[in-house]
Amino acid sequence: MKILLLGKNGQVGWELQRSLAPLGELIALDRHMVDGLCGDLSDLEVLRATIRQAKPDIIVNAAAYTAVDKAESETELADRVNGVASSVLAQEAALLGAWLIHYSTDYVFNGQGATPWQETDAAAPVNHYGSSKLAGEQAIIASGCKYLIFRTSWVYGARGNNFAKTMLRLAKDREVLNVISDQIGAPTGAELIADVTALAIVQVMQRPELAGLYHLAANGEVSWHGYACYVIDFAQANSEQLAVTAINPIETTAYPTPARRPLNSRLNTQKLRDNFSLHLPDWQNGVTRMLREVLNK
Repeated sequence: MKILLLGKNGQVGWELQRSLAPLGELIALDRHMVDGLCGDLSDLEVLRATIRQAKPDIIVNAAAYTAVDKAESETELADRVNGVASSVLAQEAALLGAWLIHYSTDYVFNGQGATPWQETDAAAPVNHYGSSKLAGEQAIIASGCKYLIFRTSWVYGARGNNFAKTMLRLAKDREVLNVISDQIGAPTGAELIADVTALAIVQVMQRPELAGLYHLAANGEVSWHGYACYVIDFAQANSEQLAVTAINPIETTAYPTPARRPLNSRLNTQKLRDNFSLHLPDWQNGVTRMLREVLNK
């Protein structure tokens, strides 16, 4: 089995290099040309040629345009990478009879209410990033290819930048942190996403009827403020020297950004857990593991 991974150096892509390696021959690409192959989603013709040359059995697309605020001004690039490129991947997968594994986001929803979003709920993005990701989903579903789409949220990894690292860095220099308390979700580790992907691929190859759209997130929920408090408490309990003495909760309206953020990022993962017989651990498990790695504890 040949697997083509795009976005190999992103947070999820980095972990996928590990989790997918035992499943078959893995070709992992980023935006640079290697042996005539290139995973640059902004260059649609090169992308199409790469898939036709590689002839994979499975395409795993962990690449995306993820600069949420910049997407409000770089609309054409966001649409090309998140929307049109997804259509190209789906078309080529359909021609090859290959599976397409793709990642999307809770930002396809309007973020209202407090009920965890189900796969069947109506999409209504509140920013352009969400709109571009929704366009990608719709193109894949309409293509007729065999696919798994995983919507996830609040993704972090020990590698690269993340919210927890930012809080730790700021806490070393500032006595007071102001953190948003009215956005709710579940911090979800790239490691968990990669492992679930590999497990799902194994099952879907045997049971193609499991194809479809799924919500994938760690169990539980927390605000950004609660997440920050958890991170700082853990660091201080493990003898980190921090200047911070107070973490104040603030509302989203007190921290304006170019792109609107959904307040409700909760995802209902029942369909994923039932169909693939998976257990999704509490968000604290992955965050603790990541913090131990970051802090070398």
